[in-house]
Amino acid sequence: MRRVVFNQKGGVGKSTITCNLAAIGASAGGRTLVVDLDPQGNSTRYLLGDTADEVDATLADFFDQTLNFKLNPLPTDEFVHPTRFDNLHVLPSSPQLEELSGKLESRYKIFKLRDALEEIEDEFDAIWIDTPPALNFYTRSALIAADRCLIPFDCDDFSRRALYALMENVEEIRADHNRALEVEGIIVNQFQARASLPRKVVGELIEEGLPVVEPFLSSSVKIKESHEHATPMIHLDARHKLSQEFVALHQRLAGDKGAAVRRKG
Repeated sequence: MRRVVFNQKGGVGKSTITCNLAAIGASAGGRTLVVDLDPQGNSTRYLLGDTADEVDATLADFFDQTLNFKLNPLPTDEFVHPTRFDNLHVLPSSPQLEELSGKLESRYKIFKLRDALEEIEDEFDAIWIDTPPALNFYTRSALIAADRCLIPFDCDDFSRRALYALMENVEEIRADHNRALEVEGIIVNQFQARASLPRKVVGELIEEGLPVVEPFLSSSVKIKESHEHATPMIHLDARHKLSQEFVALHQRLAGDKGAAVRRKG
């Protein structure tokens, strides 16, 4: 299963959600890959820590070789790196992705990521794709390469308004390039159960029949500690409330789809 975590809005927790769900699957024994398409490289640093600076074969190198045609290009698995966590691997980002974007788009390399992941998907039980906060070449590539799309959501009116346009963009990609793509669910992040606005906004999304996934992810300062230590929550503090929410969310997504997604009625 290839899942993309996508939202055009920044700061909604894409990298945090990607890496924590991937780490849970890996900790349960599933060979897992995180693909970091964001030039900022937050997922790469989250999983590799300071060694992220030493990586010498990144997604930028992969895409660059698609621009410079070679009879014997490096296979995709040459760009996959193990992390210090069992069963968890990463296809790392690079700041150079930013400067390559325009060239890749003009040469119509939009299907190269899909082809690359198809090449190695038998080696992994799950592939998670992190994306930049924009609808650009890399996010389109990810949506074309994925089977399912997860949308992180902050509980405010701006995020809600952006959500409708975002889902229309996903539907356009599905219609034009990837008929298998589904919006699997909206992940409510940094949820404050005692605050009235988050409860109201999320309740209205559910009433509209949108695929809101439960459980919601609580707001916690512990996640900042997790970032600082470059250690996903399941490895930092498995008993923490947020860790358990991530575990429950992963179980919902891994189980029956009807049970995983809460819809009106």
